[in-house]
Amino acid sequence: MIYQYLFSDLHSNIHHEQIEHIDEWYQQAKEMLDFWAIAYYPYYIREDIKGIPLEDIHPIDKVQEDWNIINEFVKAKNKSNPEFPLFLGYEWQGAGLDGDHNVFFKDIGPLVNPRRYIDLYKDLLGYSVIAVPHHLAYSLSHRGKNWATHIDEFSPVVEIYSSHGSSESADTDLPMTRHVHMGPRTGGTSVFDGLILGYKVGIIASGDNHVVPAQYGHGFAGILAKDKSKDEIWDALIKRRVYGMTSGRVKLLYEINENVMGSEFKTADRMLTHHIKIETQDSIDRVVIYKNGKPHFTYNYAEKWIEKPLDKILKFKFKLEFGWGPDLKIYPDIQNKIWNGSLKTSGSIKSIEKCWSSFGQSLNLLDDSYCRFKLTTRKTTQSGKWMGPSPVTTEGFVFEIEADINSDIIIEIDGKKYIRKVSELFKNTDVIVFLEESKKLAKERFDFTEYYRSDPFYHNAYKVRVNKAKPEVSYKIDKEFKLEFNEDAFYLIKVYQSDGAVAWSSPIWVSKG
Repeated sequence: MIYQYLFSDLHSNIHHEQIEHIDEWYQQAKEMLDFWAIAYYPYYIREDIKGIPLEDIHPIDKVQEDWNIINEFVKAKNKSNPEFPLFLGYEWQGAGLDGDHNVFFKDIGPLVNPRRYIDLYKDLLGYSVIAVPHHLAYSLSHRGKNWATHIDEFSPVVEIYSSHGSSESADTDLPMTRHVHMGPRTGGTSVFDGLILGYKVGIIASGDNHVVPAQYGHGFAGILAKDKSKDEIWDALIKRRVYGMTSGRVKLLYEINENVMGSEFKTADRMLTHHIKIETQDSIDRVVIYKNGKPHFTYNYAEKWIEKPLDKILKFKFKLEFGWGPDLKIYPDIQNKIWNGSLKTSGSIKSIEKCWSSFGQSLNLLDDSYCRFKLTTRKTTQSGKWMGPSPVTTEGFVFEIEADINSDIIIEIDGKKYIRKVSELFKNTDVIVFLEESKKLAKERFDFTEYYRSDPFYHNAYKVRVNKAKPEVSYKIDKEFKLEFNEDAFYLIKVYQSDGAVAWSSPIWVSKG
């Protein structure tokens, strides 16, 4: 079966106060995703009669009014633009004893808010609905996942990664440190804990974003679907043909004996054929096949390509990031910057991936060798303790280009041209620093011009990072491995990129028969 790779954020939490901006959220999601599942967030912070702030659900009449607005919005958009399907959903937390779940309907359904997961399941019987657990690895009974109450058919997929961090296991390599009030991560509630207990769930990642949908770096879900229709997307979710990635678009296919991820099958074979096919945003460092939650086989890919000479005409990817700039503590009024730019090559632009974190971005591909863009980079004063995003955000792109190694890439930023030979891009990462603008700002605001080190100027300068280019051979794998099979097991793969990004497949369950 040939599947399409579809990408989404199944955890965009739009609050009551943001409902009036739902079309802006929709337009952003449409720029970044192949379909969108809205996760309405009916909660808010209220002050108790004793004075303590508490998170609680809004009064039901307010919630129902919001729910009706979202219902009508989803219906209208699905009718006017079926090429970008929308799914209706909301976040359910209950009493915190079973873990937080996002409830999504294939078509329509009610917003119900019982205290326990089993009652949520019972209340929604008869609907085409799933409940996706998220930030699983927090403490049991304190908003972490309660595997003892889990129902596979109701929750066929789980969210392994989000802005909270990784819920893979208690001791995984990716931290879970964003929220000081909900942490730390613990054992017994994680994704691997559930799989080891025998539950059969697919794996996605998604943002848990409360300010903008599809925020880069907070996790995305990958879907293997026959086409882009709602029916086929829903079929992929139910059958666990899904995977998760921390940042950037990863095309990931994992099969065992031609059974795709999410499958269960029996075999009398003594050897299993594991097929991995991957395309990443950056170079691939290694791929680990896990068996029953433990590393089983590691394919160290970096050593396979890193010494290979570059062709004269080659395809490659490189990332361009915009941001940084004046410290808010020193320049509190400077909270964003608008960048106007372009990129031109004598070769051809094969693809452009948007690495966007906020509203206000645009891209216009004028022809196969030239594009123009407008970006807005922002600072944040949010603490990160409740709904705040990471304190450092950038905006940018990953360009995939085919060109002569001796040709030039011309990057224009706010009227200034920066020329880089393709061969130079492969040597190292570079930073363009707008130092003179920073010095001018210090002069205007403080009449300050000199210091014995560069900190007052460099630390407050806007910057553009031109990341090291990677050849096509580094970010694509299509490989088979034959591994011994001697016991019932579940297998999944974990892909490590050189830039620290990670992707996970859903498991495949194999039994002897």
